[in-house]
Amino acid sequence: MSEKPAAGAPSPAGRELFIRHARRDGRSVAIMRAVDYGDSCIVEAEIFPPGTPDTAPLRPGPYTFGDTREATNFVTEAVEALMYLGCDVQAA
Repeated sequence: MSEKPAAGAPSPAGRELFIRHARRDGRSVAIMRAVDYGDSCIVEAEIFPPGTPDTAPLRPGPYTFGDTREATNFVTEAVEALMYLGCDVQAA
């Protein structure tokens, strides 16, 4: 099994599925990126807490799922929560 890259690192062995970018009042709040590796799917996240510059995100995870469906469900629920909290979420 090949090693998965760290969040924010290039993914030469994986296929990027999608990116979601959440903003509130024009400021980045979160960026989520899903990458399919065939035998698993990784969701990488960059979080921009209030009071920190946009250039210094936190990088929790990455979150590993058994397939693209599970990863997509995770991101969908996160997007719904962000929208409930007043964020504008767009495909990047």
